[in-house]
Amino acid sequence: MPILTVLALMALPFVEVWLMIVVGGRIGVPWTLAALVALMVLGVAVLRRAGTQAFRDADEALRSGRQPRGGLLDPLMLMAGGVLLVIPGFLTAAVGLLLVLPFTRPLLRWAFAGWAQRRMRRMQDRMEEELLAQGVRVPGQGPFGQNPFGQSPSGGAGAGAARGEERPATSRGRVIQGRFEPEDDTKD
Repeated sequence: MPILTVLALMALPFVEVWLMIVVGGRIGVPWTLAALVALMVLGVAVLRRAGTQAFRDADEALRSGRQPRGGLLDPLMLMAGGVLLVIPGFLTAAVGLLLVLPFTRPLLRWAFAGWAQRRMRRMQDRMEEELLAQGVRVPGQGPFGQNPFGQSPSGGAGAGAARGEERPATSRGRVIQGRFEPEDDTKD
């Protein structure tokens, strides 16, 4: 997937120039330049408004000790949309307008929340697989239910260590079972 993103970003300027040429052929060069300048001015206005609003919300939240009322996603979408509007081009302006318009933001927020949940679930599954491959018990996978990292409910080593079984080595090194005996100071 990252290679597709890189290729798309490399192709973006060529697509934008091609769209400018097509639009300029349809409505004329002066109107095309006027539209691009108007989109850039709109982007600057959105950035200024979103920046001041985000600053006010953050200042109010710091003074009151509460979370910002709108959350972080709306100001981020407004700022990203403003940046995309400032970049000259019709394709980036269309995406920027989608991020800026108030009736499209809830749909994008819903889509982003779903994407983020799926991504977090995949990352959690991958981490659990890696822990199981290393021989570390995953919470909810052991005989005691919620058993984090192979410890018994009493907080000591797991049942395998109590029977003298050796645990597999992890990335932090190998655990050697043993005990310390105090030195005898009376020999001097």
